[in-house]
Amino acid sequence: MNQFKNILKSLRLSNNLTQQQLADKLGVKQNTISMYENGLRTPDLSFVGEIADFFNTDINYLINGKGTVSIPVLGDVVAGVPADAVEYTQGYEEISQDLASRGEFFALKIKGDSMEPRILNGDIVIVKKQPDVNNGDIAIVLISGNEATCKVVEKNKDGITLVPLNSLKYKNINFSNEEIEKMPITILGKVVELRARF
Repeated sequence: MNQFKNILKSLRLSNNLTQQQLADKLGVKQNTISMYENGLRTPDLSFVGEIADFFNTDINYLINGKGTVSIPVLGDVVAGVPADAVEYTQGYEEISQDLASRGEFFALKIKGDSMEPRILNGDIVIVKKQPDVNNGDIAIVLISGNEATCKVVEKNKDGITLVPLNSLKYKNINFSNEEIEKMPITILGKVVELRARF
């Protein structure tokens, strides 16, 4: 439990909470949180579990700095013809606390074969939420506000091209700068990890 006080304070600050706000949410007094953060008192394991649940992390991370964070799997995203973006949660995937500390993440289940052989139908991709990516990155792109697709993004002065890896079956999709603004075309995030299904 040596690292608990530092981890608790770090989680509290990264969630923009005062000691009083955290205390209110956990149903304890502010000085209890203060004592935890100063190492003057250690909570029992059941309360550490409540704190872990509140911060959507696991008890191991709070105790020894190693653990995971659950992120939602937000429905299917099509690798093929763009299809309706689905926002319902299909379940959860675990990512490392270290990765979770680098931004906001979500997971998506791939449907279709346009990203074969690298990403297969039914695979889960871990996506870092960000509004832009570099050339050559695999990204989740929202088309016309309601259709999401997984493609390699290539940008140029005239617009962007969404490139499937399965080029024998699928063609590149080109959008001009005007189309990007009008439709609109929005990058939801960069694919940073693949969870293959066997």
